Amino acid sequence: MSLNTDSLRNALRVSNLRNKLLFTLLMFFVFRIGAHIPIPFINHEALQNIVGGGSMMDFFDTFTGGSFRRFTVFAMSITPYITASIIIQLLQVVVPHLERLSKEGDYGRKKIVQYIRYSTVVLGFVQGLGMTFGLRGAIDIPAGVWSWLIYLLITLVLTAGTTFLMWLGESITEKGIGNGISLIIFAGIASRIPSALITLTEQWGVGEVGLATILLLAVIVIAVVAGIVYINEGQRRIQVQYAKRVVGRRVYGGQSSHIPLKVNQAGVIPIIFAISLVGLPAQISSWTPGSSFALFASRWMSMNGRWESIPYLIVYALLIIGFTYFYTSITFKPMDVAENLKKYGGFVPGLRPGRPTSEYITKVMYRVTFVGAMFLALISILPTIVSGVTGLTNIYFGGTSLLIVVGVALDTMKQLESQLVMRHYQGFMK
Repeated sequence: MSLNTDSLRNALRVSNLRNKLLFTLLMFFVFRIGAHIPIPFINHEALQNIVGGGSMMDFFDTFTGGSFRRFTVFAMSITPYITASIIIQLLQVVVPHLERLSKEGDYGRKKIVQYIRYSTVVLGFVQGLGMTFGLRGAIDIPAGVWSWLIYLLITLVLTAGTTFLMWLGESITEKGIGNGISLIIFAGIASRIPSALITLTEQWGVGEVGLATILLLAVIVIAVVAGIVYINEGQRRIQVQYAKRVVGRRVYGGQSSHIPLKVNQAGVIPIIFAISLVGLPAQISSWTPGSSFALFASRWMSMNGRWESIPYLIVYALLIIGFTYFYTSITFKPMDVAENLKKYGGFVPGLRPGRPTSEYITKVMYRVTFVGAMFLALISILPTIVSGVTGLTNIYFGGTSLLIVVGVALDTMKQLESQLVMRHYQGFMK
């Protein structure tokens, strides 16, 4: 697979596609402006002392594009929206009303999205209140003003920032190119790359990091990117044969096809879901700095590169594996595929249409998903491994970050590809 250099020129020639690209870039610009608008009444020197270091804090800061450490209006990023999506999707399994809505097509989808929006605002307010209370030592209360009014103001600003990002992401999805929520996360992570490279260069200049370590890091990054592309593009094809049908004087069917089962059917969603959950201890501990729970979370519930982080990494990996299977089972329905094959005269050679075909597809899907889930789990614990091998504790090297960046980039390129193919242009990848 190689990049077609003429495709970008072709994309810019199509007015509709050009407008979508420009709209997406404009939303990125708005996002980066908001990431530098500070919240009032914050003492940033005290804030840095409270936030401190730590791999989870560093990653969350990378996840927000630096907004968390600067404590800007986008300090919570889009995490309440992701958490709300997790809750609503989990409730679809146990709440009959939500399960019915998920099967009612476009109307049901719109209602579920509406529930996610309302839940995002509520969760954003709760998380914003917790974050404000946790960082109260960095808040300068003006004389004569009730402290709870300042706390409420900061909470409302944080909630408004998350709500605006939710609107921004949905606008990109509707009027731009790619999945808006994923692209916002992509933009936040990508914006941190230059500063990470500058920090690495400075460490090399003062002798803290050797050239061999930098080369080893580069090799690891290239290998991880290659592995991500290989897994994301990998698929297991189930052969399908269509029976011949005679309609009038014409003969239909008789051709062969296949059902593509992607190795990483769930994409970057499971790892984003897991991040939202494993980040809760760090979030809660920030509310009570210096407490026994904060010390416990810092030692046993963070990727600190020591042996104490092993239980945390195991839980993190298991969450990703579980979410991979869960999300795949939601987005890919073997029974629906089998029924559609039966309806149009298709069958898997050696299997009867209907339930036997569905059971076979399910078995193959679980086996393929296992490979993808294990790969995502390995990527999730990669930062600790790299930190232990290279000794780079001040730069957060994230296999998770690479997975999100590469995965979102590939998905966006595929959408551009499909847009160009529909307009009879050759796509980006050939």
